[in-house]
Amino acid sequence: MNLNDYNYDLPEELIAQTPILKRDESKLLVLNKNTGSKEHTTFKNIISYLNPGDVLVLNDTKVIPARLIGSKAETNAVIELLLLSDLGNDIWECLSRPAKRLKVGTIINFSPELQAEVVAKLSDGLTHVKLIYKGILMEILDRLGSMPLPPYIHEKLENKDRYQTIYAKNIGSAAAPTAGLHFTEELLNRIKEKGIEILFVTLHVGLGTFRPVEVENILEHHMHSEYYEMDEFTASRLNLAKKENRKIYAVGTTSTRVLETIAHKYNTFKETSGNTDIFIYPGFEFKAIDGLITNFHLPKSTLLMLVSALSSKEIILEAYKEAIANNYRFFSFGDAMFIK
Repeated sequence: MNLNDYNYDLPEELIAQTPILKRDESKLLVLNKNTGSKEHTTFKNIISYLNPGDVLVLNDTKVIPARLIGSKAETNAVIELLLLSDLGNDIWECLSRPAKRLKVGTIINFSPELQAEVVAKLSDGLTHVKLIYKGILMEILDRLGSMPLPPYIHEKLENKDRYQTIYAKNIGSAAAPTAGLHFTEELLNRIKEKGIEILFVTLHVGLGTFRPVEVENILEHHMHSEYYEMDEFTASRLNLAKKENRKIYAVGTTSTRVLETIAHKYNTFKETSGNTDIFIYPGFEFKAIDGLITNFHLPKSTLLMLVSALSSKEIILEAYKEAIANNYRFFSFGDAMFIK
């Protein structure tokens, strides 16, 4: 359970800086989780690997333009906030930079229509702020905020919608559930026409998904919790699929975390919501999913550990090695893998 066991070398030029022109024309590596056998294709051909009766579970969260640049009222020092989660009553948990310049009571100005007051300071750069605004907050964020792209993306995103899935609906994420970025309306329609069921859950992506692991023994890593929801319709359809021994495939690690959280907590699927800090790494017993559509993840990340748990660390790292040899694009705007 050593962190370095999940390291690999990635040429910097393979970190995708911009989205591919057509979402479903990214590369797809299809991996047999048990044997390690691999096939290379294009994402739109994923339909060939799905059978009538299979279930795809997608995360319908919607990314907030959550990155705000402002200045301290007292000194005009530049402050950046990344809104992570809405705690209610206009109080938000944020990542702040530089955090050391903030104290409880600090006012940050973003525009005449938006200010933030620091109401609590936590560890790891986390703060709680109260947003003070005139009008409708989401409209203000649309005007003032920018998409919270990961730090390894240096290119400007020309079209905000390319960091949203086409089925994004429930506002609340600080990052996109990137496995879903490959789907187009046309591809989803073709999948449905083949008799494959499409269901939705919600997980608002926050620090739990992208926080780096900073301990050598991964068992000492603590996941930050993220809010999730499953409705009654999705729960009943998933229970029926299980009863009928049909395959359930999660689209993305976030959908996986919702499904496994609920299956482990209740031993069934049910209408529920809450916060999950589930940490999935090798040795984990999957109760919900049979396979996973996912992107290629950062070295030493909890996401790489999750996909390794579904197969094995050796099979996954060998697949990554082959993807690198075939010039796959990595991370948020990169190519995809179907582990089945």
